[in-house]
Amino acid sequence: MSNQLKDVLQKQQEQKKPVVETENIIQLVAFVVGTEEFAVPILSIQEIIKPLEYTRVPGVPDYVLGVFNMRGWVVPLINLRLKFGLPYEKPTEDTRYIVIRNQEERAGFIIDRLTEAVRIKESDIDPTPETITHQDENLIYGVGKRDDRLITILRPEELLKRTF
Repeated sequence: MSNQLKDVLQKQQEQKKPVVETENIIQLVAFVVGTEEFAVPILSIQEIIKPLEYTRVPGVPDYVLGVFNMRGWVVPLINLRLKFGLPYEKPTEDTRYIVIRNQEERAGFIIDRLTEAVRIKESDIDPTPETITHQDENLIYGVGKRDDRLITILRPEELLKRTF
């Protein structure tokens, strides 16, 4: 085989090789609570639904609004505004319940507005800042940088921990 033919065959083989991305990318769903943008891993979300009726439960912290029935499951409903120390606001047409699941644990969280599904490289996620209090440190996975935005990435397993 001539050298020229070998060169052509080698170039064709190189073009067929897929480009392998060596960096891990985390897929998240971003949402707004108050004026801040947060996100959780997309695989931890069971569903995102419009607000529905819920039943109040006595003796729980003020951020736990009650429970609602989702296809036979009794799901606690947590207002993230109140959990994060923000003032209560009436639901709007953008308000959603984001149902997060980790193994058999699940809970619904009231968010002000859904933004988008995002993909962030692990190298674009900074660890929790040292100024965060120890209590909040476990809740926050890190801070993702996307274009000109900062997105606080939450740990679903910590959101689901019951402190009530």
